[in-house]
Amino acid sequence: MTPNRSSRRAWLNADIVAPAQGLSGTGGIVIEDGWILAVGPKVTRDTVGAGTDIRDARGLVLMPGLIDARVFTGEPGSEYRETLATASEAAAAGGVTTMIVMPNTEPVMDEAAIVDYVMRRARDTAAVRVAPMAAITKGCRGELMCEVGLLKEAGAVAITDGNRAVAHANLFRRALTYARDFNMLVVQHVEEPTLASGVMNAGEMAARLGLAGIPAMAEVIMLERDLRLVEMTGARYHAAQISCAASVAVMRAAKARGLPVSCGVSVHHLVLNENDIGAYRTFFKLSPPLRGEADRLALVEGLKDGTIDNIVSSHDPQSADTKRLPFAEAAFGVVGLETMLSAALSLHHNDGVALARLVEAMSHRPAQLLGLETGRLAPGAPADFTLVDINRSWTVTDQTLRSRSKNSPFERRTLEGRAVETVVAGRSVFTLSSQE
Repeated sequence: MTPNRSSRRAWLNADIVAPAQGLSGTGGIVIEDGWILAVGPKVTRDTVGAGTDIRDARGLVLMPGLIDARVFTGEPGSEYRETLATASEAAAAGGVTTMIVMPNTEPVMDEAAIVDYVMRRARDTAAVRVAPMAAITKGCRGELMCEVGLLKEAGAVAITDGNRAVAHANLFRRALTYARDFNMLVVQHVEEPTLASGVMNAGEMAARLGLAGIPAMAEVIMLERDLRLVEMTGARYHAAQISCAASVAVMRAAKARGLPVSCGVSVHHLVLNENDIGAYRTFFKLSPPLRGEADRLALVEGLKDGTIDNIVSSHDPQSADTKRLPFAEAAFGVVGLETMLSAALSLHHNDGVALARLVEAMSHRPAQLLGLETGRLAPGAPADFTLVDINRSWTVTDQTLRSRSKNSPFERRTLEGRAVETVVAGRSVFTLSSQE
C-alpha cells in the first residue's frame, strides 16, 4: 500500500481503544507519510504542531484497523461473485484495513506464481491491504502437499485449504512438519468430511425442517486429531473457525497444556444460532453450520476469556443463482466484510463483551498470529486505523452493501455501530456520507 504523501494530519478528542498498547480514554493520533507519529492522551491541539491538518473526532472511537483473517473472493476465476476491488471497498466500509484472502480461487493459490499474481493484482486494484494464505495441498484436494517454502517466499502469510479440511492424517502431519521448519502458521477448517455430509446443525431443528444434520462431533473429532498431530510436530496451528461448546473446551485444555495453538470464530456464530434459519432461509447456511443457543453462549464466553483468539467475517460471496435455491441445494457461505464490526459490537451492547476485547480479537491478535506489522496504534507503526460511532444505527440492504454479492444474513436488519472513517497507510479509503 503506497503511503499518502499529503501533509501531517491529526484526529483529536477521540475515545481511543487500543488494548495491546495500553491505550484508553480520550486522545488523538498524528500521522505523516503513511506512518503514525504520535498517539494517545498527550496528542492535543497544542502539541500536534503548526501546519497540521486537524480533524475533530469527538464522539468517535479510534481503534486499530481491523484485520479480517478469513476472506473468500472470486478473483481470479469467479469475478462475478467478488473481485479484490469490490471486496476491498466492502472491507473499508466495515473498518477492515487488511484482508487475508483464502486460496480457494480458480486456479487455486497453490504455486508461488499465483500468490504473486494475487498480490500484484491487489496492489493495483484494492483499497485496503491484502495478504494471501496459500494452499496446503495442490488444488486444495487433500492429496499432494504444496511447496511451503516457495509459497512463503512469494508472500503467503499462512497455509490452509480454506473451506476444505485436510483429512489425510499422515499428509497433514507432514504439512505441519514442513510448516514448523519454515515458521508458517497452518490453518485448518476443522470438519471431518465424512461426518459433515448434512446442510445444517444436527438436532431437533434439523429434524423439524427435514434437513440432513451435521453433528458437532464432526468438528470436535477433527480438532482433537489435529491437536495430537501438533503434539507430535510442534508446529503452530490455528483452527479457522470453531462453532460449538465442545470445541471451546478442547481448545481451552490444549492451551492449558502449552500447545502452540489458536482458534478463531466467525462473527455469525457469535451472534446467530440455528433458529435464525427459520423457514429455510439460505442466507443462514454456513460451514460450519450455525449451532444451538448453548453453543453460541459458550463461544461468547470463550471469546471473553481469551480461549478464542480472533473474530473473522468468513466473507464468502455467492451469487443469487446459488443461494436462492431450496436450502439443501443452496451453496454454503455469506458475505460479512461490511457487517463484521457492527455485528461484533452487538456483543458489546448486549452480551457484556468488553469493547477492548473485541478490538484485540479483530486487530492485534490476528496480526500477531500472522506476523503482520499492522493491528496496533503506536509511533512508527503503519497508519492503519478506523474511527467508529459505536451507537450509530443502520439498516443492511442491497443498496448499503458494497460487496458484489448480497447474501448477507443481516439482510433488512438494523445494526448498531458503524465505521465512520477508515485510514490505510495514511490514506482515507472510506468516509461515511451524511446520507448513509
